[in-house]
Amino acid sequence: QVQLVESGGGLVQAGGSLRLSCAASGRTFSRCVMGWFRQAPGKEREFVAAISWSGGNTDYEDSVKGRFTISRDNAKNTVYLRMNSLKPEDTAVYYCAAAPRMWYAQRRLDEYDYWGRGTQVTVSS
Repeated sequence: QVQLVESGGGLVQAGGSLRLSCAASGRTFSRCVMGWFRQAPGKEREFVAAISWSGGNTDYEDSVKGRFTISRDNAKNTVYLRMNSLKPEDTAVYYCAAAPRMWYAQRRLDEYDYWGRGTQVTVSS
């Protein structure tokens, strides 16, 4: 089992920045591929970014490339999502997820076995 708790969400103006954190406990965090997903009202949950267990492999959804950065600190059992140049269309609930069966960054939701409860990010125009 892996327990995940997200934090760092909030209300920010367009062009601003936020850093989301996801604290993990339970199973060996350092061996899990970690991902961030988001879900806006009335829309399906979508991939945002993912990182391999070593941190050497990352992947981003096209609309966030160059603006968001995923990173991890295995010593702290924490994964981060730094979000810069935020846009109103980034408004969503952001979820952290863990994929202990994978080796490389994954985009598919069904590759992830554990999910946090999410943190709200609201970007005002």
